Order: sequence, then structure tokens, then C-alpha cells
Amino acid sequence: MKRSQDIRNDFLEFFRSKGHTVVPSASLLPVGDKTLLFTNAGMNQFKDIFLGQGRREYTRAADTQKCMRVSGKHNDLDDVGRDTYHHTFFEMLGNWSFGDYYKKEAIGWAWELLTSVWKLPKDKLYATVYREDAEAFELWKSETDIAHDHIMYFAEKDNFWEMGETGPCGPCSEIHIDQGEGTCNLQHVAGHVCGVNAGCSRYIELWNLVFIQYDRKADGSLAPLPSKHVDTGMGFERVTAVLQGAKSNYDSDVFLPLLEAISSLSGRSYGKSMSIEDVAMRVIADHIRSLAFSIADGIMPSNDGRGYVIRRILRRALRFGQKLGLSRPFLTQLVPVLEKTMGQVFPELGRNVSRIVEVLEHEEVRYFATLDAGMRELENMINTVRKQEPPVLSGEQIFHLYDSLGFPADIAEEVARDEGIRADMAGFSALMEEQKNRGRQSWKGAQTEAMTFVPADLPPTEYRGDREFETASSIVFLCTSEAGVESLQAGEEGWLVAGATPFYAEGGGQTADTGSALTAGGSAVVLDVIRRDSLYLHRIRVESGSIRCREGITLVVEEERKRAIARNHTATHLLQQALIEVLGDHVAQAGSHVSAERLRFDFSHFRAIEDADLRRVEEIVNRVVRQNLDVLKEQMDREAAVSRGAKAFFGEKYGESVRVVSVGDFSMELCGGTHVDRTGDIGFVRILSEASVSSGVRRIEAVTGQAALRQAQQDAHAIATLSGMLNTAPDTLVERVETMLEQARRSEKELVRLQTALALHGLEVAAAAADVVHGVRVIVGRIDDAEIRVIKESVDGIRNRYRDAVVLVGSGQAEGKCMLVLGASGAALERGFDAKAVIGEIARYVDGSGGGRKDMAQAGGRDASKIDLALAEGRRIMEERLS
Repeated sequence: MKRSQDIRNDFLEFFRSKGHTVVPSASLLPVGDKTLLFTNAGMNQFKDIFLGQGRREYTRAADTQKCMRVSGKHNDLDDVGRDTYHHTFFEMLGNWSFGDYYKKEAIGWAWELLTSVWKLPKDKLYATVYREDAEAFELWKSETDIAHDHIMYFAEKDNFWEMGETGPCGPCSEIHIDQGEGTCNLQHVAGHVCGVNAGCSRYIELWNLVFIQYDRKADGSLAPLPSKHVDTGMGFERVTAVLQGAKSNYDSDVFLPLLEAISSLSGRSYGKSMSIEDVAMRVIADHIRSLAFSIADGIMPSNDGRGYVIRRILRRALRFGQKLGLSRPFLTQLVPVLEKTMGQVFPELGRNVSRIVEVLEHEEVRYFATLDAGMRELENMINTVRKQEPPVLSGEQIFHLYDSLGFPADIAEEVARDEGIRADMAGFSALMEEQKNRGRQSWKGAQTEAMTFVPADLPPTEYRGDREFETASSIVFLCTSEAGVESLQAGEEGWLVAGATPFYAEGGGQTADTGSALTAGGSAVVLDVIRRDSLYLHRIRVESGSIRCREGITLVVEEERKRAIARNHTATHLLQQALIEVLGDHVAQAGSHVSAERLRFDFSHFRAIEDADLRRVEEIVNRVVRQNLDVLKEQMDREAAVSRGAKAFFGEKYGESVRVVSVGDFSMELCGGTHVDRTGDIGFVRILSEASVSSGVRRIEAVTGQAALRQAQQDAHAIATLSGMLNTAPDTLVERVETMLEQARRSEKELVRLQTALALHGLEVAAAAADVVHGVRVIVGRIDDAEIRVIKESVDGIRNRYRDAVVLVGSGQAEGKCMLVLGASGAALERGFDAKAVIGEIARYVDGSGGGRKDMAQAGGRDASKIDLALAEGRRIMEERLS
């Protein structure tokens, strides 16, 4: 039997022998393509070539590409585990021709690999072609010895590939294999006839050969491309199962090591087909692959975007683990198994094992700590709705779980589906939307106000802010929040569009420039600048005279403020690269805000940064500042920039030409913001804080230049002042404070001990005079102005000394409030005495409530004037309960 490693190697070496360059798999994190959450096909990294926007040094390529299909129209998540052929993560073997060979070679080589190298039976193979592609039909007959009646025409649905509604497209030819009569999964369906593209598992697709030869126009017509390409894809897991004669993908050696490890961890055996144990094991075996490879490629679990998809996959794996009795973290134990089987092909697994384990462990601990309560309440809900007809988990119930307990709605939906109960997700979504609407402000944003009146045919604004602080131009448009106008008078506010401007418009996390505007007839302050496509709209307030449309204007940026913003923006680039160097290449920007006063940088990371690491980050950034490196700003082709290592961010819209900001050899990012010319211009960077923003996202705030100097001076002054107050040198200040804190802790502990001893003495007196009811001593006392721990320790001490006792203590507290503590031991508990129930009754007398355990409970009250009444009634209630 061929091993999976050999099958993968066969494919790559076969195409290497045909003149192909074997390229590494692209990351699961797509670069520069805002249409994708994850890389989902082998062609993703070559999309620019098909669109005519990029080139490579080679014209033939082959690889095995890591793919995930868990979002959009390619979303297999809910089917994974429930059948034996869907996966969230898979490898796609592929070969490409970029304007080089075409159909003849693609068809001939595919047949050669399948039948000559892998020795698949020719009489079991079928080829499908597009109904209008007679060329491919004839090539199958002339270039292979496939049975002619095994070549079949199909329509667009099965045999025409399109990248999107418009753009490159073309016919495709698929190769299918007949696995035999016993492999049909639809045998029980009346009238079903097995066949190619008939929808059953007997005939399965092995390989898809796409011939990209047309350009789909907006009107639906097809125009020939100047260059024709080949794009093929073959599912590695599927072809491995076929070549190994396995019943399914999961029965091949791709998955068996993982399934064996899961079986060992759970004590359950795999191989019962559609049993819940087998489903759970398949889910976990599949999902650990997605999780490990995603984290290795820098995709961290979070609460939005692709990070939320990863967190959902992780939670799904853990939930199915619970079905196997795995109630504690276990995914981390599967990582070494995966690394052993796939690390040689994908070295990023080995390089990042420790990070993968750390992230998974963090998420697993969090899951088991926070979701248990929600799962219990969900199970109660399901038991209730199961009695209804039809059984439906309502949107209100799902919303309650989410809003009150933080329980994910998608897990609630999946748990309900497993129990045969429909979840009203539409109702849940409606309630979520209502909540968002209540939280939204009713004001209409400034950008919306201005955009309403801006003509669509205005010429683009020329931006000169990268080379000047003052620009002479002319006014091409004016408006207020209500209408376009010819002029604005002193005291009025509105929006101005000029032919050219030195003002940066808010965007990319950077705040807008401010400054002034001068004309022959008036002056104004520029309060804000926004951008619509290539138009810059300046929000102004006229200070004197009037500002008129079509007159000359001089726009002047507040220079020192713009320079401060530039210092902070370049510092964010240095900060991100330093974080990557210290924490790992999973660090990615998750948001930023750059103003003149400070910078805020949000980034993906799964736990708080240790002080030593934060100091290293600050040291690296300031080292680069002192090196006074050139900061270059260049326009270049997007693909060229990315291939040179420039960082691009998901969700950002990039054109074919992009602006690249490079800091020496230290950092390179696609960025349209304002930057210094040399790192020395930043002066100094001081990190102020590091904190959590949301799960999986951290935030650093920092200052630069003069603001950093002021912060350092303030810190030095505070240290000097404290050193003087404590009569110690600055370098021993921390040690001095630690000593004082330790002394304070010891003093506080001694104070509690003395207070407890005093309270115990008072309770001893009460105990000596206490009544005994059915062998139980009923002790009631009062200890005012004591801490709750003093009261509890006193109650605990007395009930343990008198082993058969109930002890009730009341205590007046500040602001007219009070505390009640009740303990029970020995014979009291044997007689069924319940401190938790009794304290609730007594608390009513002081306008309070309580809770706890049968042997120890406490209550808080709002009316301390009724303590004596509560204690007297408490004595009566306790004696009644004991009787």
C-alpha cells in the first residue's frame, strides 16, 4: 500500500519531471484579497496572473496547497464528521500552466500519472468535458487510451469554471472513478441510478482540469483571453483513500494516526461508521488540522472575522470531545501526532508547535471554565421544548443564553440539531438587531451629511500633503449639511472641496489633519477632512468674511500637529514589527488609531504580554529610532510589493498600484498614511499600557517625541517624590515599597487574628448561656463593625468547638447596613438543618437576602436597626427547625 507521503511526493516529482517549478503552499491567510477569509483553493496564490495583474519567473508550477472551506458558499463545517468525505481543512494537489501548455498536455499528463504511475484501473475511470468543448473530447480520445464511451459531455453546472460573475473562466474536464456497486450511499433511494455526476458516492471526482480561455464580460458574453492557462486541482485526501483502498478518507493513513490518538485519550474505539462516537472522532481529527495549521499561519481565535471561524471550529471540536467523555483540555495532546505526520511537508507546523499548544490550551481552559453553565441551561431548555409540538428552541431562549451567559448561538443551534430540535435562528437574529438598534446613536454622521450633496462629476482632488504643508488652489464646491451653497459667511460651518490639498483625510486608523483656509475675502479653520473615493472634503468654520465657491484659496496644515501624527504613525509600523520579533509571526494588526497626542495599536495575541517581553519590544523600537533609518514611500505593483514581503491586511481595499512604506530592512507595509522621513525624527517611543480589548486581541498605547519626553519627566518626578517621602534612593524604591506592603499584610493579618480572638471570646460567653435543643447548642451573638472574614472565622471556630451546634451572628456595618452569618455542625446537620434555607428567612427582618451551603450561609441586609429583632427571631426559627 502506498503511503500518503509517497502519493504526495509522486505527484510533485511527476510534474517536476515535466518542467514544473514546485512551489511551497501559500498561507491559509490570504494576502491582498478581501473576498476571502481563508485560502480555499490552489489557484488563490495565482489569481493575479489569471486577472492579468501579475507575473512569475516560471510558466509551469505544481504544489500541494493548504485549503480551508468554512465560510461563504464553500462552507463544509456542518457536514464534517457526519459523513466520511467532507473536511474543513484539506490539501489540494495542483499543476498550472501560465500561457504555456494547454489541453493536450494537461489531459495526457493527468492520464499518465493516474494510470502509469499510480496504476489505477483504466476501465474504472471516466472523463467529463463541457458540452461545447469538442477539442477536449477529441483530445481524450487521441491522447489517452480511455474507453471512448467513458468520455461524457455535461453542461455548465458541472463542466464550466468561473472565477466570479465576470473575469477569467473556461471549460473544465473532470476525471471520475467508479468505486464499485457496494459503495453507493443512495442504494436505498427508490429510482436512484448510479452514474457519473449522479450524486452518489460510487462515482467520485478525482481531478478537475480547468482550461482558462475566456473573459466573461459584464453583459454575459465571452471574449477570448490573449493567453490561455491551465489550473488543475485534485483532493489529496480523496486520492489517497482511493489508492490505499480505504473505505473513506478517514480510513486512510492521513487520518488514522489522529483517530488512534483520540481513541486512546477517550477509551473509545473507532469503526462503528455513523455512531455518535465515530462522528465525534472524525470531527476532532478534522478540526485539529484546521486549528493547528491556522494558528501556525498566524490566524488566532477571536470574536470576529476569520478568528471567530477558528474559535467556532475549536468549540465544535471540544463539544464533540465531551460526547466522548473528554471533559478536560485534550486538543493539545494531538498536536505532536499531527506534527509527526505532516511536519516534514509543512515545516511551519514544527516551527510553531509551542505556540499552537499554548493557544489551544488557553482556549480550551477558557471553554471549559465559561461554557459549562450555559450548556447546563441549554440542556434544561431542550428537555423542556422537547415536550412541545413541534419542538423549537426559540429565538428568545437562544438570545438569553447569548446575552446573559455569553453562550455562542452557533453552538446552541448545533446542539439543538443534534437533538432533533429546530433552533429559531431568525428570531435570535431579529433580537440581536433590536439590541443593536437600541444601542445605535440616532445622529447622522458628518460624512453622510456632506456626501448627500456632493455632485458625482467633480474632478478628483490632488493630494499634496506628502510634499507640502501649504497649497494654493481654488474652491470647486461648497455645501452645508442641508444643501450645496455658493458661499459661507462668518460663523457658518460647512464642507469645502478644492482642486488640491495638503490635508490628509481620516483613514487607515489615522486622524485627519487640521489647519486653516484663507481666501481674498475671508478665513476659516479646517476642523476635519474626509474622503470619498478621490475627493477630499474639508469641514470648515468661517472665522471672518466669507468663503466663496470658485475663488482662489490657500490651505494651510497645522505643521507641528501633522509631524506629531507622522511620528506616531511610523512608530506603529516599528511597534508591529517589534511585536512580531518578540511574540511571533502570528501577530497581526487588528486595528489602530493614530493622532497627534498618542498612538493605539490593536493586534492579535492570545494572552497578556509579560513585562520582560514588553520591555524588549520598547527597546527594539527605540533601537531602530536611534539607527535613524530611511523611511521610504514608494508606489509599486501590488503583487510585486507583496512578493517583496510587504504586509497587507485583510479587509483593506488595494488597487493594482499601492503605496509601500519601508523602514530600512526592518519593516515594510502597504500604507497610505503620513510618515517621517527618518526614524530619528520620532525621537523616542514610550509604551504607556498593554491590555486586553477582546478575546484574542491586545492593545498597546504609546507616545512619541515631546509627549514621550513629558511622560518620562512625569515618571521621574513621581519616582523622586515617592523616594523622598519614603526616605530611600530611587533604585531601592521598589524594594522599599515591597517591604512596606509585606509589613502591612502582616499587620492586617495580626489585626484579623486579634479581632477574631475578641469575637470568639464574646461568642464563648454566648455559648456558655446557650439553650440546647435536641442535643444541639443554639448560639446567638452580635459582633459589630467587623470584616466578613472575621465573622465567618468566628462562627467557624465556635461551631467546630461545640461539634453539635448552630451559630448565628449579626454585625452592624457602615451606611446602616448589616451582615448575618449562620453555621451548623454535627447533630444539627444530621437532623436536616439547612443553614442556606434558614438564613433566607432571617434575612427578611433586615430587608435582605442570602445564600450559601447547608453548613454555612450568609446574608446582607439594608436595615441595621433591625439586627436585634432578626437575631431574636432567628433564635426562634432555629429552635423550631431543630424541634
